[in-house]
Amino acid sequence: MAKRQRYKLNLQLFGGDKTEKATPKKRQDARKKGQVAKSAELSGAVVLFSALLSLSIFGSFMKERFMKLYTDVFQHRMMLEVTPENISALFNQYGLQILILLAPLLGITFLLALVVNFAQVGFMASGEGITPKFSKINPIKGFKNIFSTRSLVEFLKSVFKLVLIAYLVYSTLWGEKESFASLTHVDAEGSYRFVAKLTMNLGIKIAAALFIMAVLDYIYQKYEHEKSLKMSKQDIKDEYKKMEGDPIIKGKIRERQRRMAMQRMMQEVPKADVIITNPTHFAVALKYDGSTMEAPQIIAKGQDYVALRIRELAKEHGVVTMENKPLARALFQRAEIGDVVPADLFQAVAEVLAYVYKLKGKRR
Repeated sequence: MAKRQRYKLNLQLFGGDKTEKATPKKRQDARKKGQVAKSAELSGAVVLFSALLSLSIFGSFMKERFMKLYTDVFQHRMMLEVTPENISALFNQYGLQILILLAPLLGITFLLALVVNFAQVGFMASGEGITPKFSKINPIKGFKNIFSTRSLVEFLKSVFKLVLIAYLVYSTLWGEKESFASLTHVDAEGSYRFVAKLTMNLGIKIAAALFIMAVLDYIYQKYEHEKSLKMSKQDIKDEYKKMEGDPIIKGKIRERQRRMAMQRMMQEVPKADVIITNPTHFAVALKYDGSTMEAPQIIAKGQDYVALRIRELAKEHGVVTMENKPLARALFQRAEIGDVVPADLFQAVAEVLAYVYKLKGKRR
């Protein structure tokens, strides 16, 4: 008992217990592989029902067509000269007549088969299921599949279906035993009607029984499909990492991007006209070219250690550094790198630049 509890605890800790519902991505990947909840029994039951439906609706039409073909053989084709041309024409004519005869049966069956398949899985085109995989040719794995729970369920389902159909056939025929005895007193037309009625009655019973079984089988298949798609908490975490990226790797990428941006910014410091400082907390580098710029532009800024590096670079390259605490703080907080100076700070910045140009002997 203690071992079982420890095992469950380990499963919960390491996320090995598949108790979580499948994510949309897991369902989409399974669908691409052709793994969907589908019952072949439901398709078979609907095909049988559609065949019976078409026979009940178009039975007289099919009978008339069949009788015309049958009588035509004995009335007009018995004395036909056997030549390649005559045989070819005969087969073409009869092939077309047989196609017309079977068209209602094939059309309704095909249409309803498409409808029931679409109702189960929707529109799906995947070649994953028909692609040969040599990994499936594994005797040990195949032996395990033979004695798996799913194989046992399929075997019991097949046995139950055979027993049910056998019972329906036996009960239906046994119920008509007196009618069989009286067939000797009816003509061919009456025998045909009796057989057609009996076949239709038996077919409807079998189709109804198979349809009920198919609905139950679809519910079971859907349950098994959902069970196979279940994920553990660790699976969900791994999927999230694949979709969003590993946080550690993303952090390293962001850190590298920050370093590259910092390097690019530091390369612009020597091009500045003036560095406005706090003096120790903030440093903002300004550049102005009257021929290309409408207003002074911030090309670098930094706080604390970065501000110190900006001041050191400015000193190395002879860029003028001026201390103006309110202006340095305002520029740092209100503008980003690449922005122009805010309009309400134009006057203060213009005074600083005028002083710098005076020191350098320039006119702007």
